[in-house]
Amino acid sequence: MKKISSFFGLIACSVLLSQGFNKTKMDEFMNVLDENQKMMGTIAVAQDSKIVYSKSIGFADVENKIKNSLETKFRIGSVSKIFSAVLVMKAVEEGKLKLDDKLSKFYPEIKNSEKITIENLLNHRSGIYNITDLPDYLSWNQKAMTKQEMVAKIKSSGTDFEPGTKFSYSNSGYILLGYILEKVYKKSYAELLEQKITKPLGLKNTYYGGKINPQKMEAFSYTLETPLIKSEETDLSIPAAAGAMVSTSADLLKFIQDLFNYKIISEKSLSQMITMTDNYGFGIFRVPFYNTSGFGHNGGIDAFTSALYYFPELKTGYVMLSNGTAFDNNQITIAAMSLATGKNIEIPNFTAANVDPATLQKYAGTYSSTQLPIKIEVREKDGQIFAQATGQGEFPLQAKSENTFTFDTAGIQLDFDSDKKTMKLLQGGMEILFTKE
Repeated sequence: MKKISSFFGLIACSVLLSQGFNKTKMDEFMNVLDENQKMMGTIAVAQDSKIVYSKSIGFADVENKIKNSLETKFRIGSVSKIFSAVLVMKAVEEGKLKLDDKLSKFYPEIKNSEKITIENLLNHRSGIYNITDLPDYLSWNQKAMTKQEMVAKIKSSGTDFEPGTKFSYSNSGYILLGYILEKVYKKSYAELLEQKITKPLGLKNTYYGGKINPQKMEAFSYTLETPLIKSEETDLSIPAAAGAMVSTSADLLKFIQDLFNYKIISEKSLSQMITMTDNYGFGIFRVPFYNTSGFGHNGGIDAFTSALYYFPELKTGYVMLSNGTAFDNNQITIAAMSLATGKNIEIPNFTAANVDPATLQKYAGTYSSTQLPIKIEVREKDGQIFAQATGQGEFPLQAKSENTFTFDTAGIQLDFDSDKKTMKLLQGGMEILFTKE
């Protein structure tokens, strides 16, 4: 359940659907990721309600050598929030809830509950502290928790600001929304999900998850090192409505397309969901791509990452489900959407250049910029250089040339000029100049 980030900071130009998706080119892109152990998982693209591309790479279960397939089910993390927001809008349509209902009606013990509305919870403007940011979160996230225990955690975590005054991503708010749905319907979230969404749409591989079960074709997640390291499992009683769902690429594409074709909720309800405040609606954020926009959500839980987007003007859906990545997922999305709109793509090159350690030592030092309030420490160790930004962990850099280095997981490129004592940071369309102190 990672914090969302919008992307595709690209120039504006006309976007037209291609005559046909270039499957060969996308296969080449994905095969390079597979061969270099940069990603495991599945991606799929649908146009006009028809899947035009799908591919799976890597392993669902490394120990038993079970490969990922289009039938593999992945934990989808915060993509679950789209489903939860849809269930809330169904409850509004059925008269079970109102967007201006106060949290105090259900959980008066939460600070500011008399001011926090259902709408505030939906668009992350409640001010309730995000419990997955608690310093000790990783010490208890693998243990099963009751609703009462989770509410107590949320209550004791407090609030960050007055409701409605600003945006701050909060899994806590969506956990509470799930509990509220269970209160008003007197049914479990899993039952509501099946009754209101998955059964009517025929989504047979989408459900509220539990302990990972490979017999049900559920994937484990891994840190892509050598050898691969299986990640610990978050107990899904923790994220609940904020991120406890499991699904496949085909099911998710059908869900997002049916949502935008008003087969689940009304046009009015969907319009409310995609009305943005601080670039976030109800369980959905805007995804700009050239001169059009899509809508969807990212997800992350343990080593799983996910993305689900729909571009209404293009009638194009995109899904990425990964159980291990050492590459910038945005670059995969950009590649797939570029081919979906008739553009060419570059195939990643992971071949490392040999750079003399004496040259690497010249780059070592502390760099600062007038454009960003952070410093980046660069170190040389055993013939490789590492970088560490203020308040973040150290990461290794791969040499692409004598003065160009990359960190593929975050899509970072660093260009050094030892004579000028400068370092240029390129990421997500940004270019920031740092100077060695």
